[in-house]
Amino acid sequence: VQLQASGGGRVQTGGSLRLSCAASGSIFSINNMGWYRQAPGKQRELVAAITSGRITNYADSVKGRFTISRNNAENSVYLQMTSLKPEDTAVYYCNADVKTYELGPRYDLWGQGTQVTVSS
Repeated sequence: VQLQASGGGRVQTGGSLRLSCAASGSIFSINNMGWYRQAPGKQRELVAAITSGRITNYADSVKGRFTISRNNAENSVYLQMTSLKPEDTAVYYCNADVKTYELGPRYDLWGQGTQVTVSS
């Protein structure tokens, strides 16, 4: 089971990007999904998270600018980023809480990371 992220790139301040992440492999269920980011010299931080029931949670720094969504049928999570700022520059990682069979344990999966660069 793995997560594959895509959609990063370089944009100017005020621009938009949409990140996508899909889980593949033998998956029974996915509970929470989310996006984290890590800027150079900083710790990884939560950007946004979404439950299987689509309850969302955002970091204060991105509220009103970023929107997280998911497609349960496709085991995918998305992050629509608007009004991007240079301080949003980071490697973005998707994360999912996965079960591979009904009575099995939950696995905390991470995608490979995708670079987002916002230039001023």
